[in-house]
Amino acid sequence: MEIPSKYDPTAVEDKWNSFWAENELFRSTPDDRPSYTVVIPPPNVTGVLHMGHMLNNTIQDVCVRRARQMGYNACWVPGTDHASIATEAKVVQLLRQQGIKKSDLSREDFLKHAFEWKDKYGGIILSQLRKLGASVDWKRTAFTMDDAYYQAVIRVFVDLHKKGYIYRGLRMINWDCEAKTALSNEEVIYQENGETSLLYHVRYAIEGSGETLTIATQRPETIMGDVAIAVNPSDERYKHLIGHFALVPMIDRRIPIIADDYVEKDFGTGCLKVTPAHDPNDYEIGQRHKLPVIDTINDDGTLNEKCELPEYVGLDRFEVRKKVVARLKTEGLLVKEEEFITRIGRSERTQTVVEPKLSLQWFIKMKDISQQALQAVESDEIKLHPAKFKNTYRHWMENVRDWCISRQLWWGHRIPAYYFGSGENDFVVAESETEARHQAADRLGINPAEVQLRQDEDVLDTWASSWLWPIAVFDGFNDDYFDKKTGKINLSANKELSYYYPTKVLVTAPEILFFWVARMIIAGYEYLDMPPFADVYLHGIVRDKQGRKMSKSLGNSPDPLDLIKTYGADGTRVGMLLSSPAGNDLLFDESLCEQGRNFSNKIWNAFRLVSGWEAANIEQPASASFAIEWFESRFNQQLQLINESYDKYRISEALMITYKLIWDDFCSWYLELIKPAYQQPIDLKTLSATKKIFERILGILHPFMPFITEEIWQYLTDDQVKTCCSLSQWPTGGMVNQSIIDQFESSAQVIAEIRTIRLQNNLPNKEKLTLFRRGSEGQAIHEAAVQKLGGLEQIIDTADKVDNAYTFISGRTEFFIPFGQNVDIEAERQKLQDELTYTLGFLELVMKKLNNEKFVSSAPAAVIDNERKKKEDAESKIAILTDKLSALK
Repeated sequence: MEIPSKYDPTAVEDKWNSFWAENELFRSTPDDRPSYTVVIPPPNVTGVLHMGHMLNNTIQDVCVRRARQMGYNACWVPGTDHASIATEAKVVQLLRQQGIKKSDLSREDFLKHAFEWKDKYGGIILSQLRKLGASVDWKRTAFTMDDAYYQAVIRVFVDLHKKGYIYRGLRMINWDCEAKTALSNEEVIYQENGETSLLYHVRYAIEGSGETLTIATQRPETIMGDVAIAVNPSDERYKHLIGHFALVPMIDRRIPIIADDYVEKDFGTGCLKVTPAHDPNDYEIGQRHKLPVIDTINDDGTLNEKCELPEYVGLDRFEVRKKVVARLKTEGLLVKEEEFITRIGRSERTQTVVEPKLSLQWFIKMKDISQQALQAVESDEIKLHPAKFKNTYRHWMENVRDWCISRQLWWGHRIPAYYFGSGENDFVVAESETEARHQAADRLGINPAEVQLRQDEDVLDTWASSWLWPIAVFDGFNDDYFDKKTGKINLSANKELSYYYPTKVLVTAPEILFFWVARMIIAGYEYLDMPPFADVYLHGIVRDKQGRKMSKSLGNSPDPLDLIKTYGADGTRVGMLLSSPAGNDLLFDESLCEQGRNFSNKIWNAFRLVSGWEAANIEQPASASFAIEWFESRFNQQLQLINESYDKYRISEALMITYKLIWDDFCSWYLELIKPAYQQPIDLKTLSATKKIFERILGILHPFMPFITEEIWQYLTDDQVKTCCSLSQWPTGGMVNQSIIDQFESSAQVIAEIRTIRLQNNLPNKEKLTLFRRGSEGQAIHEAAVQKLGGLEQIIDTADKVDNAYTFISGRTEFFIPFGQNVDIEAERQKLQDELTYTLGFLELVMKKLNNEKFVSSAPAAVIDNERKKKEDAESKIAILTDKLSALK
């Protein structure tokens, strides 16, 4: 087949994506091979591909493709998360554009609209992953609202409630006033450098005296909910006031002054107004001191009648803040306002300021259920990469709080709690309404047909479904495998789960280490007494060159699909990974993708060069024989390092080794060493060896650049399906001949020196030179290779110096290239003198170390030996340079 002169990524990517899909190359079913399972962190069904997805899924694909080449039955499970808050907001917005309010619809009608939206838009991100080259098993695509998955989530809720882990209670939670729902901590975001806010210093009168207390608050709109003033018990300024009463500004409610260690003496004025309904820390203080709770803010963020100021009822909390500040100024109660930087929590989905709120919600007792999950990471049964995140994980797990799992939405897994009365405990938890009716009837002592049931309106937190992901995607909670009496899964009964579970590696971001990763670990031990994965690869955040997190609001985030269109998927993948060490943020520069595209072109041109050579049954040149022997050892040597990097999940490091091996060693050195003279044939032996080498190169490159490797592979084989690169065997290592690697390094140094002399002195490459060598002991170069790439007529050994010649030193060997005509002898003398001066200075520094008794007595032996070798080399070089200077005439 004719090989195109230019590599066209778009045509190649479309072709191979279609080929892989049509032939189901990445389909996985259990067989005799060991499994290698990866479950995709399910992106939100509302999502489109962004830079974080690009990085995350590229890393996964690299791991999965290599595992497939290593002989594993690689199974990469794709899917999406229903994303309760985000999807409901999208659907509400769409309905609003049609003139329909959510409140005008029944739950069933709303869900019908939601599923229609999901069916139309929910698969966008998965189709975009195809563009990236994700080698997933598309037939296994899962969705957290699939029927079987839905039933699994409900089953787990019922089981955990039965075990006593799930309860319903009034607790302080994060509240989104716009979406009117509770939020998890993960759904509350903060600006990286904080936000500017105002601290209002307000004067509170002390009952029965002329004294006042000044209290600093960020939220004057909550003053009407104050129930106490707290001071630190050791604060000498306020000790005399403890046990007295103060008056709440504007409403004159009488509240006690209490002592609590939580109060920081150095923050603000050292006095804290305690508003248990509107601050989690105040709530804890209220619990310790048995204080009342006055909730003055409605679910929509407006004030209610409990604020005791009718003129503020029904107004938004931030509007009330302005009015309260104005009133405090008028009444002379506002001492001052000051700016400060603080962390303000905002809803991830609506961007509204989160309101701490007391609310009746469903919770999981996390302390009780999480002990095994903590121990699994502590003992390295589950390894975090990099290991530094063990400290973060430990901190979270040792300080874990109960998990609020209910959300005030319609889109999601509806909580399977059924109420049959108005009492606090008049409810049952069951997998179906029929089951709930019988349970309620038993409680009431009546016929099931007479029971009136009302199911809980709330749905579960999205994380309360995705924490089952590695189990539920393999149907682990099916009736055939789940034992309701023991609350355990019979692993041996489920062929797929027993084969694919536990999965191998989870690739995700550190910010959800607790919110998702830890919870999956908890679920794995709770239901299978096994971890869900062996390794967790934690990648960093993609940032711009200035270190800023990429976001739409900053306009600093490129569209990944535009990058793919410009640089090709392979080039973009390489660009993402070149500077992406595990756990560290990636400072993304689009020039890295350009570098990736250039790498694609380099490989393509190398392939075209090799493919364009005519072969003949002629003798193999010595330089070619040496090149093959050297590169095979070099390849085996670097393959060891690549494998070690993969084993340690240093994916970026593995890419860099691969990149240098191909660009520098193969393209810049190997091909030049074997390349036949212009319009001359290459010998059959060398061409055959080179094609085999090319196959090995494609093998190690394939995980990073699947498209170009697959494209080149088709030119090397006749049976695409059976022997395509995606299913090729990962190259195996072989013998490393260190002596020939050392010989090549010595030869390369000499070649580089010759090329420098040519460049500096305008000596054309076609001009054949003679190289004299003096004192060659320990400098084993390959003469045929040096002669070929140095453009030499011959290499002559000499015992004497060569006068009036370009000279250089490699190791301890001196080389001479006789001057031609019109050479500036004085300029040559000056160059040698400069080099001698530098070497003398270098020797002086080395001798200072060796003459330092403290250094010699405390430094490791290897360091001392290295310094002594530097001394010997410098002294040898000085002697040679001195001789060279005297030889110039």
